[in-house]
Amino acid sequence: MTFASKVLDLAHQVAESQAEPVRAAAALLVASIRAGGVVNAFGSGHSEAIAMEIAGRAGGLVPSNRLTPKDLVLYGGQPASVLTPELERDPAVAHQIYELAPVAPQDVFVLISSSGVNGTVVELATIVKERGHPLIALTSVKHSMRMTSRHPSGGKLLDLADVVLDNGAPYGDAILDLPGGGSYGAVSTITSALLAQMVVTEAVQELVAMGETPPIYLSVNVTGGDEHNKALESRYAGRIRRGS
Repeated sequence: MTFASKVLDLAHQVAESQAEPVRAAAALLVASIRAGGVVNAFGSGHSEAIAMEIAGRAGGLVPSNRLTPKDLVLYGGQPASVLTPELERDPAVAHQIYELAPVAPQDVFVLISSSGVNGTVVELATIVKERGHPLIALTSVKHSMRMTSRHPSGGKLLDLADVVLDNGAPYGDAILDLPGGGSYGAVSTITSALLAQMVVTEAVQELVAMGETPPIYLSVNVTGGDEHNKALESRYAGRIRRGS
């Protein structure tokens, strides 16, 4: 079986099995947006790409922020040298990321981590829940359940979330077997992006059904896109940022 066919099969499985969690996650987004809140999406490493699916892209929600360890440099004035691969394992980083973000009580958080065990994401999830925010986790249940937490509490991202979205990725992420052992062909980015868009589109459809006009970005590469986007962004002045 080719990589494409296996991915398509997995995507169908994820779409079907996660339909109810997607609706539950979308309801949290809708409640936040209707209350004037913002969707804060966090990911580090490859998971940062999924946060980019949620925050600040064409066809997506204007009231959204992308949080990342890079915020320590972009907004916190720290040197670029702090951005090491090990940074995502440090729980202290989560406090800095949260404090640097323009967070309001009505905001909702989407934390993305396929393993769901690193110190930063687990600590950030802990902070989010302590501050009373709704929390959506996008993770691989299979991978996370086989891992030992790297957080001092022993907890994992999926333990803390109000809604868990399972991207269906296997332990180790790759789905094609190598002769003699090992695997290749990672899938978590593909299925996580699918889930992210399913949640956003479900939220938009719910807002439309309520008779509201969803605050949606147009592509900047279509006529009138810049003007449309700037007008919507002005409604959230001081609440959203587009630093990178």
